[in-house]
Amino acid sequence: MARRRLSSEEEALWSALARTVRPIRPSPRALPVTPTTAPLPIEPPVKTRLTSPPARTLKTPPVAPPARTPAAVLDTGWERRIRSGNVTPDTSIDLHGHTLSSAHARLNQAIAAALSRDARVLLVVTGKPPKSAESEGKGRRGAIRGEIGHWLETSPYADRIASVRVAHPRHGGDGALYLILRRKK
Repeated sequence: MARRRLSSEEEALWSALARTVRPIRPSPRALPVTPTTAPLPIEPPVKTRLTSPPARTLKTPPVAPPARTPAAVLDTGWERRIRSGNVTPDTSIDLHGHTLSSAHARLNQAIAAALSRDARVLLVVTGKPPKSAESEGKGRRGAIRGEIGHWLETSPYADRIASVRVAHPRHGGDGALYLILRRKK
């Protein structure tokens, strides 16, 4: 099947979207960026004689470094324990039956409580997608499961989350997640 070319409007929309996306794994090659507007010509500075002192410029406050995001890879010991089901959650939270806003609030409370108790593994039960969506092949996820990744990335505790993994079937499988929390420094 031959691919069609994007129209100029579609190319502009795609490049705008592509600038807002952070890759999961940085690729070794850089993607070409097409400029949306022509560069402005640079004019040479005009030499003038100053009769008054130059105006003071306000210093901009330093920009805070971005928060750390969950790590993509755990060490092999963790990976082996998760795969074999030998991870025992220190605490768990079940978000079934909650609205998106209440589930988000409960998730943040559970992470805060787990961190205060120095827990390493938090089991978050989100629920599996409806059976009708699985059988029809739509791949539709539940609303909470669809939002939880965004919630964790923007959480005030994002720098304390080492990794997020799908739970072993004995802990809920596709309907649950392990949050591996970083140790205190």
